[in-house]
Amino acid sequence: MIREYVEDLRKEFAGYNAGKFTKDALAGITVAAVALPLALAFGVASGMDAASGLITAILAAVIIGTFSGASYQISGPTGAMAAILIPLASKYGVKTVLVAGVLSGVFLILAGMLKAGRVIAFLPKPIITGFTSGIALIIALGQVENFLGVSSHGEETLSKVINIFKDGLSPNIYAVGIGLFVIVLMMLWPKKWGAKVPASLVSIILMIGAQMMFKFPVQMVGEIPQTLIHNLRLVPNDFFGVRWDVVLMPAISIAALGMIESLLCGAVAGKMSGEKLKNDRELVAQGIGNVILPFFGGVPATAAIARTSVAIKSGAKTRMTGWIQGLVLLLSMFLLSPFMSQIPMAALAGVLMVTAWRMNEWESIRYIFSHRFKQAIVKFSVTLVCTVLFDLTVAIAVGCFIAMFLFVVRASNVEVSISDVDPSRIKFKEGELPTDVQVIYITGPIFFGTAESFANQIKDANSKHLILSMRGVANIDTSGVQEILTFCQETRANGGSVYFSGVQQKVKTFLERGEVSKVVGGDAFFWDASEALQALAKRAIQNI
Repeated sequence: MIREYVEDLRKEFAGYNAGKFTKDALAGITVAAVALPLALAFGVASGMDAASGLITAILAAVIIGTFSGASYQISGPTGAMAAILIPLASKYGVKTVLVAGVLSGVFLILAGMLKAGRVIAFLPKPIITGFTSGIALIIALGQVENFLGVSSHGEETLSKVINIFKDGLSPNIYAVGIGLFVIVLMMLWPKKWGAKVPASLVSIILMIGAQMMFKFPVQMVGEIPQTLIHNLRLVPNDFFGVRWDVVLMPAISIAALGMIESLLCGAVAGKMSGEKLKNDRELVAQGIGNVILPFFGGVPATAAIARTSVAIKSGAKTRMTGWIQGLVLLLSMFLLSPFMSQIPMAALAGVLMVTAWRMNEWESIRYIFSHRFKQAIVKFSVTLVCTVLFDLTVAIAVGCFIAMFLFVVRASNVEVSISDVDPSRIKFKEGELPTDVQVIYITGPIFFGTAESFANQIKDANSKHLILSMRGVANIDTSGVQEILTFCQETRANGGSVYFSGVQQKVKTFLERGEVSKVVGGDAFFWDASEALQALAKRAIQNI
C-alpha cells in the first residue's frame, strides 16, 4: 500500500507548475470560504465548541488530505458526525468523545488494512438515504435550543426538544429573528452568487456586524483561542478516566459513519473528476487523522461531500487544494478570531438547519415514494426512525436486516406454469406423441420456504406424462428435493412418467443425491423440453 501511495503521489504531481498551483490555490481559498462557517457550526453541534471545529477542519485537511485515497477528497467536521457526537458529549463529557474518536481511528485503520473498502457496495441505497435523513433530522433538532435562545434538560436530543415545549416555551425573540434571517438568506441566495460566495459565509459576516453594532442579548460563540492546541485536548491519562463499556459502541458508530461518508464522497466525487478513489487507502487516511485529531482538541472528521465538490468545481488539480484550505483556515484563526467570537449561536443554528435540510437526498426520496417502491419505502423509513431513536450502528444493522429479509421474501417466490402440448405446433406427426402430455415450467428457488407452495401448484398437473422444465430453478434444498421425489413417485405409481429439462448442474446434483434419478431413470434428463418430447415419442412408439 505504501509503495502504491508513493507511486500515485509521483504521478499526481508530475509536471506540476505555477499554473496548476494557481488553480489549486484559488480552489483552496474557495473551499476555505465554504468550510469556515461550517467548521464553527459543526464544532458547536458536536458538543465541543467552535474552536474545536476550526482545529478539526485545519488539521483534517492537511493530515487526512495528505494520505487520502484520491487527490480531491476534502475532510473535516461534518453534520453527520456531529449528530453522533452531541448525545455522547452531553451525557458523558468531551473526554469520552475524544477517546471514542481515537478508537474509531484505530478501527478505520484496521478496516483499511483488512480491505473493507468495498463495504459501501453492500448497503442498499434506501438505507443510506434513510440514515442520511435521520442524521439531518437529529442535526436540526439539536439546534432548536440555540435557534430559540433557550436551554433545556435531558440526555438525548429528542428528549431535550420535547422538554423545551413541556416546560413552557419562552423563546428569545432576538435569537429567533437572527436564526430566521440566516435561514431565509441562505434559502433565497441565488445559486449563481453561491458559486462565488457561499450564502453561509455572507450570513455569518452580516450577523457579526449586526451583533457588534446592536449588542443583541443572545448567546455568542465566545473566545476562539489562537492556537491549534485546545485546552480540552486529549491527554494520555484520559484513557484511564473513561468508561470503556460506554466508549466502545459510539466508537464503532463513528468509524462506521466515517467509512460510509468518506467512501460515498469518493464515489460521487470520483464521477465528477474522473479519478477513482482508492477505498482502502482512504480508510487508513481517515483512521490516521482521527487518531491524531483528539490530541489537539479536534472532533472526529470524515470526507465532506459539499467541500469536496466545491474543490472539484473550482478547478482543483491536486491534494495541494486541501493543504491550502487548511492554511487559509489557520490564518483565519489568528486574524479573525476577535470577530468570530461575536457570532450569535442562533446564526450558527440557522446555518446548520439549512445544511440539515440540504443533506437530505430529496431526489432519491421523491423517486422512491413517487414510484411507490414499497420495500424501498420500508427500508428508508425504518432506517430513519432507528437513526433518530437509537444510533447509526443500530440503524444500519436493522436496515440491512430488513433489506435482506425483504429480499429473501421477494426471491422466495416460486412460479409454476402448466402448459398442454399441441403436437401440430412442434412438428410431430399425428399419433407420434401421446395426447396426455404437459410441460410444467418452474421459475424460482425450491427450498423450505417455497416447497409447500410448489407442491400445491404442481398438483394441478393432470396428465399422465409430465416434463418438468427447471431452467428457471437456480437453487434447491432437501425440502425441495423431497417434494419432487414424492411427486415423481406418485406419478410413477399411477402409471405415468416424469422427465426433466434444462436442469442446472448443481440442482441436478441435488436431485441425484436425493435419489430422484433412481425413480425416473438416469435417462430422463434433457437439455430442453423438445428433446424430452422426442424421447417420449420414441418410447411411445416402442411400447406399441
